[in-house]
Amino acid sequence: MYNLLVVDDESIIRRGIRELVDFYGLGIDQCFEAENGEEALKVMEHHRIDLILADINMPRMSGLEFCRHAKEREEAVKIAILTGYDYLDYAIRAIKIGVDDYALKPLSKDDIQKLLFGLVEKKKKADSFSAVQQAVDNLTSGVGADDSGGVKKQMTDMLEKHLSDSGFSLSAMASQLGYSVSYLSTLFKKYFGENFRDYLLDLRLEHAKILLLSTQMKNYEIAAAVGIDDPNYFSVCFRRKYNQTPKEFKAEVGRGKQM
Repeated sequence: MYNLLVVDDESIIRRGIRELVDFYGLGIDQCFEAENGEEALKVMEHHRIDLILADINMPRMSGLEFCRHAKEREEAVKIAILTGYDYLDYAIRAIKIGVDDYALKPLSKDDIQKLLFGLVEKKKKADSFSAVQQAVDNLTSGVGADDSGGVKKQMTDMLEKHLSDSGFSLSAMASQLGYSVSYLSTLFKKYFGENFRDYLLDLRLEHAKILLLSTQMKNYEIAAAVGIDDPNYFSVCFRRKYNQTPKEFKAEVGRGKQM
């Protein structure tokens, strides 16, 4: 059974989808809701989301931006966007960044049912392919057992090599290693205990601590050096993880306090 996230700033649309669609018949267990992209990303932090229906025209964060963040957080998620004719060009752009399908408003119950059915089928095929690939890999290279000198080391080396590359993603790693994204996502969590995005961010922040203490680089220079384009986002992530700003960390450690 799959979990669905419906993202639309119009409550009547969300309610209509929730009340009219036969989720059980589609194999959907839970339906979560969010009224904008920022709220939706918070939902994804606390729940496993397999399928997403998102309006392309939303306040605070565009549908395209949300889809990009959602794919970065969980590349195996299947996404369909809802759009009007005025935003058809955006829908086409969305397909290029990894969105799986789109539908033009207004939508009937049957339209939504067919759209979700298509997403579920794509998810099933992707999951089946991952399972087969994992089984074959286990048989040919023994990945199912201890992999201290194999794939895990390859992934570790690749993370270190691309630490400063802000565009590096699970998809890029999967392409270089010859795996599907969904299979590599599962493998990554198995070996590192968390998803690719969170682990890479932690790695970058740890390296940032070293640069803060060993160089005179400015915050924006350190952010760029660890693959984070936005210095403000770097500061927010640093404070969230270590409960102090980069400046406070450098000053406190400089006074001799042990971290």
